[in-house]
Amino acid sequence: MSEHDHDEDTDGNATGTESGAAGADDLTLDPWGSSTVADYRKLFSEFGIESFESVLSDVPNPHYLMRRGVIFGHREYDRVLDGMETGEAAVLSGFMPTGDPHIGHKLVFDEIVWHQQRGADAYGLIADLEAHSARGLDWAEIDEHARDYLLSLLALGFDPEEGELYRQSTNRTVQDLAFELGIETNTSELRAIYGFDGETDVSHMQSVVTQMADILYPQLEEPKPTVIPVGPDQDPHVRLARDLAARMRSFKVTEAYASFEAEPGERALIGEAYETLGGEDAEESIRCVAAADWIAERYDAPDVEESLRAAGKEPIRPRVRFLDRNASDDAFAALIDAIDGEKRVYEGHIDAFDCSREEAHALAREIEVEHDGYGFYPPSSIYHRFMTGLTGGKMSSSIPASHISLLDDPEDGYDKVNAATTGGRDTAELQRKLGGEADDCPVYELYAYLLAGDDDELAKTVYDECVGGERLCGDCKEQAAQLMKAFLEDHQEKREEAEELLESLDVEL
Repeated sequence: MSEHDHDEDTDGNATGTESGAAGADDLTLDPWGSSTVADYRKLFSEFGIESFESVLSDVPNPHYLMRRGVIFGHREYDRVLDGMETGEAAVLSGFMPTGDPHIGHKLVFDEIVWHQQRGADAYGLIADLEAHSARGLDWAEIDEHARDYLLSLLALGFDPEEGELYRQSTNRTVQDLAFELGIETNTSELRAIYGFDGETDVSHMQSVVTQMADILYPQLEEPKPTVIPVGPDQDPHVRLARDLAARMRSFKVTEAYASFEAEPGERALIGEAYETLGGEDAEESIRCVAAADWIAERYDAPDVEESLRAAGKEPIRPRVRFLDRNASDDAFAALIDAIDGEKRVYEGHIDAFDCSREEAHALAREIEVEHDGYGFYPPSSIYHRFMTGLTGGKMSSSIPASHISLLDDPEDGYDKVNAATTGGRDTAELQRKLGGEADDCPVYELYAYLLAGDDDELAKTVYDECVGGERLCGDCKEQAAQLMKAFLEDHQEKREEAEELLESLDVEL
């Protein structure tokens, strides 16, 4: 695992590009809008999302959504993989009950269940406060839709005895945590991230802070790596939650080379100077002023040069630094006692010379939790592609013909697939000659995202036959329609079986 994997703190603040709603090219991610992403690669460069391919080889028996590239990106998912190996990981996602659950929502249901089956603590929540404040739904509608979402999640395999289902409005613990997080959040920040303005009502803003509490809720009893499976439009929530997790920590762990504090880029320059001038193998101590001279000859970095010159002949020595963020006096004193080996204690930080950064993170979290701190890990996330609507464009609950509800009559599901737009050519002759455009076909997406299930060979056969001109759209849609009908029949039968289980749970409906 690289150093980046253990860097739990964000060095910027939430109003920068990292947490803003739009990136350099104004690629806007709106959690309440109808976001689409024309080029998913932009998310890597503009928002810091990493390609899922970078961790896929480390996933034991990956879900077919991972294998087929439907799950395309992540934030620090490797931390969650490590946690699942040791039995210390969690998965959480929420559902805003504004309409029927549809096959697009099934992606998230499946991701929660898959992680739960591999030992992660699993949480599914109904974002009813968000639905009421952001979408204006009345509580009767919310109650009806909430029940439908929970039934489908249970029907798809969620184990309520090993996980937790709840509504935001009835979870007092979440609301109390939201209050504490609200102290660390301001309206200017929400405006920068979400585009809120003077007309945004306070309840909508409050629902955002409640979602931050949802995301951190699995760590309240014990800090653990937590993954949030979402579409990319929800990434602003993930970024804000990561920032808030860091702000709620008692200590921040960084690296340093001298007694003064430096920004990450400045530390990199000092480190380069230190290594070039001999590092640990230097015959005598490398002084700050020597590093300043070296940097001045090669870089235009007046701030770091000034800091080094002010430190003068202080030796440069790599160390791990514990910064006091929100620690009590007792917690700070306990950390001093707990650090083994050589250390230097300052008014606002402690420098340790004989421990690694990984050991420092673990020690800081241990002391923090012992002294009633949260010890939050920054939440991780995985991102799946949007499903294309059956009529083209984004699949939307508000456009019935564009999606298939998990509550649709199986015959209606069959008819919708048969009426769907395809990536086929204008004529059968051209299809045989040029092949179909499976990559732009909503029907092929149904196979890849849902209908082929765990059968990679079926998904590959459909793709190869389409682009090779062997498969015509009529036959392809007929096969997909039959599979969709069978899926809906099976799912709705399991929903009926889950009715009694849902009634027995402590979820107010």
